[in-house]
Amino acid sequence: MAWILVSLGIADQAIATLDVMQPYDEMYLAHPTPHLHCERYCQWLGAQTVERLRQERAEADALFHRVGITFAVYGEDQGTERLIPFDIVPRIIAAQEWARLAAGLKQRVRALNLFIGDIYGQQDILKAGVVPAEEVLCNAQYRPEMQGVAVPSGIYAHIAGIDVIRDDAGDFRVLEDNLRVPSGVSYMLENRKVMMRLFPELFTAHAVAPVEHYPDVLLNNLRSVAPVGVSDPTVVVLTPGAFNSAYFEHAFLAQQMGVELVEGQDLFVRDQLVYMRTTRGPQRVDVIYRRIDDDFIDPLAFRPDSTLGVPGLLSAYRAGRVTIANALGTGVADDKSIYPYVPDMIRFYLGEAPLIDNVQTFVLRRPEDLKYTLAHLEQLVVKEVHGAGGYGMLIGPKATRAEIEHFRALIKANPSNYIAQPTLALSTSPTFVEDRTAPRHIDLRPFVLSGRDITIVPGGLTRVALREGSLVVNSSQGGGTKDTWVLD
Repeated sequence: MAWILVSLGIADQAIATLDVMQPYDEMYLAHPTPHLHCERYCQWLGAQTVERLRQERAEADALFHRVGITFAVYGEDQGTERLIPFDIVPRIIAAQEWARLAAGLKQRVRALNLFIGDIYGQQDILKAGVVPAEEVLCNAQYRPEMQGVAVPSGIYAHIAGIDVIRDDAGDFRVLEDNLRVPSGVSYMLENRKVMMRLFPELFTAHAVAPVEHYPDVLLNNLRSVAPVGVSDPTVVVLTPGAFNSAYFEHAFLAQQMGVELVEGQDLFVRDQLVYMRTTRGPQRVDVIYRRIDDDFIDPLAFRPDSTLGVPGLLSAYRAGRVTIANALGTGVADDKSIYPYVPDMIRFYLGEAPLIDNVQTFVLRRPEDLKYTLAHLEQLVVKEVHGAGGYGMLIGPKATRAEIEHFRALIKANPSNYIAQPTLALSTSPTFVEDRTAPRHIDLRPFVLSGRDITIVPGGLTRVALREGSLVVNSSQGGGTKDTWVLD
């Protein structure tokens, strides 16, 4: 199906690993002794022949080709599509570990929603000086048009993808918050389908928590935040169109939820109500799960040259006649310049200590952080605050002297455009590469849904750096995906 183009341009952050640090192994305490919750799977894996694993990997590739799960890398000349690399060795998380992680993710998303509501409301956190006002009000993702807009249930980030890693001690740490249009959940679902088809015996032998109900949970979540007075809301998925890199996911989720997939030209606004054009005449739309960036969603309010959005949509939204998920303006809370302050948000709004720590981060707009970073560039990871896809980043321990000096000049020219982080060892998981299993670095994106309740389907999207020694898991730079098991 050549019309399907997908990109996992998500979680661009990567952490460097010093050779002296031993990364946490997700499957083994010390090879060949597995973690207790991995024992049964390791026994099974040890009994498999290389030939069977090779055959099953080839079958997985064929299945993904058949479904049409490919992705596009913008700016490339060689071809338009690539297959998403899939590893047949799952990443396994014990139930008690998942429970701790889920509690921390719910806490974090609750605080982020309160933060977004506050900055578009009373701005108490800015007045208290907990977050510098200029970091918010001068941020490119801050939308003054959202000031004073009352959103249903006070929820702005209905779908959040929180990227987490494990450090060398085995502790989960948050790497990035994705609150605009987080993607990748279709891979979580398709990875599970493929694994159940290829290895049914594993799911008979293991109590793997299900993920296939995610579309139902998502639909219920979206329906629960419909405008006041709407008892039977109509939900649609708004896509930029078939040429968007994540179009497969847009179409997939609409089909799985049983709702219409629409483009901007399919919708119109009349009397501050949103309608969908149908063969039976106009039908009111109450909830829009949008996969279009703020800039393009309403040409009357944002970019006038946009042909992707719906003219007048902001007016209907401000009038409380339609819910947009995620809300406009959520991007200010997932900017890398705001990320260092999330633990402070948790303390400020919830009066609680963060259950999951950030990765230590140096904010280069601060003179002391800038001085330290410039003196230790060869030990740090430096990232553009608006960078994506693993680009615009320096991994100090793996950089050449010329690369380090180039970044030094960039930082000095515009310190506020960068953050830096110390080196950490991303955890590894056994991965079937070539004709053997070998450790490869991984991260995890669980999906947190906020509606009447905050819910998380057990698991998430595990991405793996397939190249030996690589720490960048993005598909555009050679990364792949794994099925994620949470064992009940």
